[in-house]
Amino acid sequence: MSALLRATVAAALLLSPAAAIAQESPAPAASASPALPPVDPARLQAATATVDHIFPAGTYAKIMNGTMDGIVRQSVDSMTALPMRDLVGLAGLKPEEAAKVGKGTIAEVMAILDPAFRQRTDLSMAVMRDEMTTMMTQFEPDMRAGLAEAYARRFSAAQLDEMNRFFATPTGREYASNSMTLFMDPAVMGRMQALLPQIMRQMPAMVQKMTAATANLPKPRRYSDLTATERARLAQLLGLSEADLAGRQPRKGQ
Repeated sequence: MSALLRATVAAALLLSPAAAIAQESPAPAASASPALPPVDPARLQAATATVDHIFPAGTYAKIMNGTMDGIVRQSVDSMTALPMRDLVGLAGLKPEEAAKVGKGTIAEVMAILDPAFRQRTDLSMAVMRDEMTTMMTQFEPDMRAGLAEAYARRFSAAQLDEMNRFFATPTGREYASNSMTLFMDPAVMGRMQALLPQIMRQMPAMVQKMTAATANLPKPRRYSDLTATERARLAQLLGLSEADLAGRQPRKGQ
């Protein structure tokens, strides 16, 4: 298979959400929060009331279930309408080779590579939406507590009281209860999605600039470059024997 064809197929398959979801990665270890000075209890109480207004319980579920399906569908439509030549640079194709790619869109390519692409996308995203809703709902109390601390540190007690008096009015209550979900409004998301084709077209150039910016750094070491101590430590970190780890290394030229 030519480099041009390999890059074209790889770029198309990058679009498959099922492939991304199927690659199970271990969850990153939770990092400890930096030590912060204590919050004045009175300000924290006022800030908690503020957060109750602007980030009421159930906000994440409202966002995920209320608007996510439409946004994902529109995003997939925007992505698959892109010409393949705008995407193949991400698969490692040089600009002069990318210019040889035809004008076919990602949707047209995926119709051949995966006739069930759209159904697979919809089903995969539905699962992701439901799982993300469950996870974010469980996380929401911690998020609300952190937001209350942030408000307590950023605003004085007088400012928090003033905000809470406004949020207690009909207009303030309406604004506060929708302040978070307004970022998901079609008027906002439509403008964000309009940027997507331009971002994808610029991505190969960005990758080239990142490559140039890191060109003077030492190359990542191969397993054969490691000392015996480093090999033993690497095997311990990965939970593998040194023999298994050595057997998983790519052969020369791969």
